[in-house]
Amino acid sequence: MRVIVWLVEGTWPACVDAVRTHAPGASDVVLLHVSGPEVADVAHGAFAGLLGRGHPRGHTTAGGWSSDPGDRLTDLGGTSAAELMAAAAARLDGPCARMERTGRVEREVVAAAEGADLLVLARDGDRARLGPHSLGPAARFVVDHAPCPVLLVWPEAAPGLATLPPPPPHHH
Repeated sequence: MRVIVWLVEGTWPACVDAVRTHAPGASDVVLLHVSGPEVADVAHGAFAGLLGRGHPRGHTTAGGWSSDPGDRLTDLGGTSAAELMAAAAARLDGPCARMERTGRVEREVVAAAEGADLLVLARDGDRARLGPHSLGPAARFVVDHAPCPVLLVWPEAAPGLATLPPPPPHHH
């Protein structure tokens, strides 16, 4: 059984715990982290447009550091992702592979799930009440387009049934 576990900062422990509970015999567990290019791209653009005119991208200073803040943000993001995946692997306490992808997050997760038997992800929207708003746009896209079964978990205890939205008015 191949299980893909989408790791997101703040909700990943619930996903790892779900694998341990609901797929304990999984022979192939893949911890997936996806980095979106947005933050580094914005920093690259700001540097090139406002500060770095006339300097080629990737220019380094005498000390070896790139003067482009987007490069530094990319490096920091990679370090953070590696630390997150290491923590998830330790929590899983079993064999697993690690996969890091970069791109449009929701599309990268769907692509990574191709051929999987199960995709595990956490709710990332309004977690104070039950309902469709408990999924943010990326998670909604993944749930709607995943090419395999999906296990959707609450990162903490699920809200009570009293939080259900009222039914729509009845139309005659």
